[in-house]
Amino acid sequence: MSSTKSTKASSATPRYRNFACVVYPESAPENWRDLLKESKVPMFVSPLHDKDVNPTGEPKKPHYHVIAMYDGKKSVEQVSEFFKSFGGVGCEVVSSSRAYARYLCHLDNPEKAQYKTTDVLSIGGANYRVLIGTMADKNLALSEMVDYINETDIDSFFELVVYAKEFKTEWFDCLINSGSYFIKEYIKSRTWKLHNREER
Repeated sequence: MSSTKSTKASSATPRYRNFACVVYPESAPENWRDLLKESKVPMFVSPLHDKDVNPTGEPKKPHYHVIAMYDGKKSVEQVSEFFKSFGGVGCEVVSSSRAYARYLCHLDNPEKAQYKTTDVLSIGGANYRVLIGTMADKNLALSEMVDYINETDIDSFFELVVYAKEFKTEWFDCLINSGSYFIKEYIKSRTWKLHNREER
């Protein structure tokens, strides 16, 4: 009985949650992004990679990277059919959605062409800024905000949020994703200290 079960388990089709493909603009249908949106699958589409080069120095064919992140597990065959429907080439199983999401803009590859994170297309409720964030990114954003508060003498959390929303998206993301408590306390304690110093 046990040998039968193990045989069935070993012959089962492997299933995964995250997959990626490449899209070449000239061979994909004009409405390929609309097809992605209609699928309701959480996905990210990279900016157009038109500055990449091969190891030999030759420019690579302009392309997009797409990562699809399913709630349930899928087989490579199932996802390959979906990718083909909008002109996707290949079907790579992705072990880390965060690492691949960061690769969309080469965030961890300074030797490669860099692309803007604001140009990443988020589909199906996927949040790009939240996924790519690391503890180091959060610490850097908090450190930069502290410096800005000291340099500009900001004493209002409201004022900082308005500035971050308009000019510093990485600060704004940090503030709305657990960074606000530290900054509020810093502004409050800094203001209290400066006020007490003036009264002496």
